[in-house]
Amino acid sequence: MADPRRARQLALLALVELLAMGLWFSASAVAPELRVEWGLTDSGAAWLTNSVQLGFVAGAVLSAVFTLADIWDPRRLIAGSALLGAGATAAIAGFGTGLEVALPLRFVTGLALAGIYPPGMKIVAGWFREGRGMAIGVLIGALAIGTAAPHLLRPLGGIGAWRPVLWCSAALAIVAAGVASRGLRTGPWQAPAAPFDPRAVRRILADRATMLANGGYFGHMWELYAMWTWIPAFLAASFASDPSPGTTSTLASVVAFATIAAGSLGAAAGGVLADRIGRTVVTSWSMVVSGLCCLAIGPLFGGPAWLIAALCLVWGVTVLADSAQFSACVSELAEPQYVGTALTLQTAIGFLLTVVTIRLLPVWETSLGWRWAFAPLAIGPALGTWSMLVLRRRPEAARIAGGRR
Repeated sequence: MADPRRARQLALLALVELLAMGLWFSASAVAPELRVEWGLTDSGAAWLTNSVQLGFVAGAVLSAVFTLADIWDPRRLIAGSALLGAGATAAIAGFGTGLEVALPLRFVTGLALAGIYPPGMKIVAGWFREGRGMAIGVLIGALAIGTAAPHLLRPLGGIGAWRPVLWCSAALAIVAAGVASRGLRTGPWQAPAAPFDPRAVRRILADRATMLANGGYFGHMWELYAMWTWIPAFLAASFASDPSPGTTSTLASVVAFATIAAGSLGAAAGGVLADRIGRTVVTSWSMVVSGLCCLAIGPLFGGPAWLIAALCLVWGVTVLADSAQFSACVSELAEPQYVGTALTLQTAIGFLLTVVTIRLLPVWETSLGWRWAFAPLAIGPALGTWSMLVLRRRPEAARIAGGRR
């Protein structure tokens, strides 16, 4: 019989992720205002997100090398990290006058987020043996809504005034820290704290099945954060070129929020389906559809707002429907006592890839225009699909989703 406490713990974890993850795009969401006040360029706007990505990678690498997610209490790690991220974000609102102040603080925010997201997945794995894909899907769905939140805060009062968006994001992260420290508990399937083992990372990298699951994740990440970072700019530019009434910057922000937040539906639905029909099946189909969206969105530039919004919602759902399942696969294939380290290593490499595409996309936009700027992102889903189909044929895949591969 399922432990009745696990539903409450999943709900609390989802709440923590939702409240804390607004830190991620808190500064990026107000890039239009910062362009005016700070003279921000496209390159500077890219670095508002990339500095977070690099901080996340640095934090994740340190955590993986020193196996912090497996030797520290994950609840305290999450709470402390949320407070650190809140402080860094509030400091930008209080003292930020340009990138020379903002970028180091955004880097610190990324360091903090590395102590929230992977340990959260480890706690989920400790509560869910059956239904793990669904549970991690709910967690990733909450992350999507939280990540999208600054794009909603902006039209609710942040247009023309960027500091309130950052203050609100910091305040929500402080609430997340309180929920994590007072409400979260580790589950019955949580592996006991493991000793520091410098060879753990080497074993993870040498495991063929685990690395094929990671290959799917890396292809997914090639696409995901570049899309999340630049779809607001695409929408704003497309709607500005559409003479139809109502295609305003406010509408662009609302559609951007809906596009990113729609991933919560995809993540939850993908988790339920993956537990029933198999993780490699769901991830492969999800990447096929999202890859096609990479190719289809550009030719719609300047077209009807309703059609662009509809395709963005499809893209938003499918681009995240697979995300949780790569983590679920790794949690089922890696050594149980070092699951936290394996998940942290996965995210570290994946987020390092996002730095490349976030920086390249404005270059592609300059040389190719918005009609083809997103097309190179389709390379990631194509390679990720291949990796998951190869994993499906391996004997280790019998350990995935109770044998449903």
